[in-house]
Order: sequence, then structure tokens, then C-alpha cells
Amino acid sequence: MPREVELSRNERDFILQALGENIRLDGRKFDAFRDLDLSFGDEYGAADVKLGKTRVLARVSADVTAPFADRKFDGVFSISTEFSPMASPAFEVGRQTDAEIILSRILEKAIRRSGALDTESLCIVAGSKCFTVRADVHILDHDGGLIDASCIAVIAALQHFRRPDVSVEGEKVTVYSPREREPVPLSLLHHPLCVTFSYYNGGETMVVDATMAEEQVREGEIIITMNKFGELCQIAKYGGEAIDPVAVLQCTNVALAKVQALAKYISGRLEEDAKRRDAGGLMAELSAENER
Repeated sequence: MPREVELSRNERDFILQALGENIRLDGRKFDAFRDLDLSFGDEYGAADVKLGKTRVLARVSADVTAPFADRKFDGVFSISTEFSPMASPAFEVGRQTDAEIILSRILEKAIRRSGALDTESLCIVAGSKCFTVRADVHILDHDGGLIDASCIAVIAALQHFRRPDVSVEGEKVTVYSPREREPVPLSLLHHPLCVTFSYYNGGETMVVDATMAEEQVREGEIIITMNKFGELCQIAKYGGEAIDPVAVLQCTNVALAKVQALAKYISGRLEEDAKRRDAGGLMAELSAENER
């Protein structure tokens, strides 16, 4: 069965000893993220996130379908994950790993169940037609921090995405192309982001955004999901050693500062992309036609 390359005993002891001396192998502080790079594709809804050597691509799409029978006034929103074998030796096509199952559950609870996307705004004709929005998460390179990077990618892609505009006349629904009408942004109620804490030495040592090597020697992890307003959406702990509740409270304070910084960074990148599109996009083309 494929699996990750395991660290030797000497490597494990070296990492743990360094953490015990308040040193990380890459020189970061315990509460520091790796270098984050967020870029958007030419199409709306494609977000490429690089967190250190970890790389995640999220792509959002929308189709017109029928709503669920018990949710006639709501659209449909789903998140799917795909682990590419080129990202890690442990990933195999057609076989879900524990990491993929946990990632799917965390994203489901953090984004969909927290009501980040207003599904009522996706309704076109009650009980008949609605938008089905789907976020596909592709893991391209794995060096730790998959949950944090994937959540950033999905939230950024949802903010960047534009669905087609529609008009309704009786039972007739007209879906307009981007050239006919300007696409419409999704209605997001809040922007939850995940911060993963790995702990060592019985919870005395806590680090943010652990690398693959640090993840292999940790005693457990805590995933905290918050938005920039300090609203706690989720605290997840899958196994591992027990941890003091006071340490969890300290993690929430650190997570709030990190989430606010991440939200500000995402907003800045979205503004840069909007300026780039305005400079040479459809509006510039229409202006040129009007001048002629």
C-alpha cells in the first residue's frame, strides 16, 4: 500500500529536540505561517494557493438544476476533494486516505455547514430551478498544512467566482452569457478560515502550519475555524494526546489574529485581480467599441 516516506529515528529525535529548544527547522516562529502566495486564473472562480511547498487549486463552477425536494427555496452547494498521486506517494487514484476523509469533513463543516454561502440567493424559481455551486479542491503538492491551504483556496475561489445573470418571465428562465450581462458575485455571509495547531510535549509546545516532517512527529492537532469577526465556527480534534483546555483558549486567540491577517491578504489579492481585469477585460473592450 502506498504511504509517505517515514522519518528515521534520528530525524524524529532531532526535530523534537529542536522544538524543545524553541527552534523550528525552517527558522519560523511557532505562530508563523509559511510564505503564502494566492493567484487567480483567467476564468472566474479559480484560485491557486501555495503555502510553502504545499499547493492547492480550487475551482468553483455553477449549473442550473432542480433544488432538493425538501429545500425548495435554496440552491445547492457542495465541496469535493481530489488528491493527485503526484502530490504525495501516499495518494492513489480511486482510494480515499484518512487525510482526504478528514479534509472533506473539515471543509464541509467549516464552510458549508457554517452557512458561509447564502444558498437562498441561488434560488431562481422556487421548487423548479436553482443554481448548483460546486467547489472542486485539487491537491497538487503536499508538504503539510493541507487543511489551512484548502480552506484559503475555497474561500478565495468563492469570493472570486461570478455566476451568470438570469431573468425570469413566468416559467421561462433565461441565462445570460458574460457578454450579454455582467456576471453576478456569490452572496457570502462570512469568510471562515482554518488554522491548524500541532502540539508536542503533552501540549506544552504548539506550532502553527506544521510542515510534513513536523506533522509526522506531532502528538496531535487542533483545527480552529473562525472568521475575521472572531466568531468561532468549529474546533476539531481527531485523536492524539489529551490537551489542557486553557491551551485551547490560547489557540483561539492566536487563530483570530491569523484569520484576520489571512482575510486581509485575500481581499488585497482580489482587489489586485479586479484592477487587472478592468484594465484589459470586457469593460475595456466595450469602451473601445463605443469610441469607434
